[in-house]
Amino acid sequence: MTLVSFPQGSIYRDSIVTDDENVYALGRLEESGEQRLLVRGNTEGFHGQRKDDLLVGKLTTQNAAELRMRLKWLSPVPLGRQTSFGFGDRLGSATPGHISALRAVDKNQHIMPIFAQQSVRENSRTGRTPQEVLDDAMWGIFQKGWRTPWGADADHIKEVPDLAPFIEAGYTFYTIDPSDYVDNEAQTDSLEALRQKSEQLPWERFGRSYQVMKEQYCEQPILLEDLNLAFDEETFLRALIKYGRGILHTAEIASVLDQKMRDVGYDLEMSVDETDTPTSVYEHYFIANELITRGIPVVSLAPRFVGKFQKGVDYMGSIAEFKAELVKHMAVLHHFDSYKVSVHTGSDKFAIYGIINEQAQGHVHVKTAGTSYLEALRVVAVEDPQLFRKMLDLAHKNFKKDRKTYFVDCRPERVPQAEQLNDAQLPDLLEQFDARQLLHVTFGSILDAYGEELEAFIAHHETQYQAGLEKHFGRHLRPFC
Repeated sequence: MTLVSFPQGSIYRDSIVTDDENVYALGRLEESGEQRLLVRGNTEGFHGQRKDDLLVGKLTTQNAAELRMRLKWLSPVPLGRQTSFGFGDRLGSATPGHISALRAVDKNQHIMPIFAQQSVRENSRTGRTPQEVLDDAMWGIFQKGWRTPWGADADHIKEVPDLAPFIEAGYTFYTIDPSDYVDNEAQTDSLEALRQKSEQLPWERFGRSYQVMKEQYCEQPILLEDLNLAFDEETFLRALIKYGRGILHTAEIASVLDQKMRDVGYDLEMSVDETDTPTSVYEHYFIANELITRGIPVVSLAPRFVGKFQKGVDYMGSIAEFKAELVKHMAVLHHFDSYKVSVHTGSDKFAIYGIINEQAQGHVHVKTAGTSYLEALRVVAVEDPQLFRKMLDLAHKNFKKDRKTYFVDCRPERVPQAEQLNDAQLPDLLEQFDARQLLHVTFGSILDAYGEELEAFIAHHETQYQAGLEKHFGRHLRPFC
């Protein structure tokens, strides 16, 4: 059985799947640019319009679920400790470009992709549900004929109720973010203040006394292959007070997740990157040891590294200091040999990718988010200057409000107003530090106002968008191949 034509538009050839009785493909309407599912043969379970034996259906949740039941590679799976890369997609149309980048650069399929990745915060700002995020990624995978394992990341889970929609949708990677339970003041507290705070900890939940725990860490140096850690009481207390409640909160969420997901399998990450101060190597060891002692099956751990990891721009800080600290962190990683290190706000950090890959020895996860969105705006700046100008004006207007949940050094006064630039100058803004951050953190406001226009624009400029993503993510991926 074959599928040779789609009278209303064109067919993505890479999407065509044929079995003994059925043919599945993705089509694109010529006039609107909208995509459609095409099914010939057994169409039970699908919704759409039928013409003879061909069903033409919209990309609905029900059609996605039925297609996943039939084509198993369209469902995400756990990926384990192998090098992996998280492709955030705030528009729901970037996955084909992400796949193009992987195919162009990672010939040996060394990097495991996480195509569906969105945080609770990002979903609230884009108005998308976890199910929509996963389905959008799946349609992109179907479009490009990708059959290699991939994952779906429920990013920055802060409380137990956050889990439910991601579990229901079928996510396979869960990033627990206990930053609200981290005591940042412990970084500078006096020894006496730390001792007083230790008395207020819920010791019944730790399962052992303060004295027993202190002896475990401080009685003798902890010998790693290339590093010796000699905890004193102050170092131990600083780690305990700073991260103790966060570890307990992680354990609470992990317990609920395990009850729900044990039978199907999942990857678990703990992230403390969104804290005020860097995670020391002692604190890294303390966190990892406590998680492992409690039997929490973390496959990935995201510390807060030295330097600045800010949205949409390269690493800010001393490369030599970053490498020196990273070597210590990796000594802890390789000592436990049970998880990989995760680099959050990892997009556009070209200066340090090579160092990370060298030290991680294959056990690293890089997480990106808004850089795919910025690549969409780059295409808008070239092809529709009028729409880009409206977005830039709104970004200036809403930056002060939208930046509140982000650590950025952007100075909006350094970004020209739209009226100060001619059309040829607009794309250059996507190369400027302050402009990239201005546009990055205001994505929620821009999508609220111009989301439908942007969606229609991308539908008619998908070739340009995919080409831009392939080039941009090629720079991200190449150091990890």
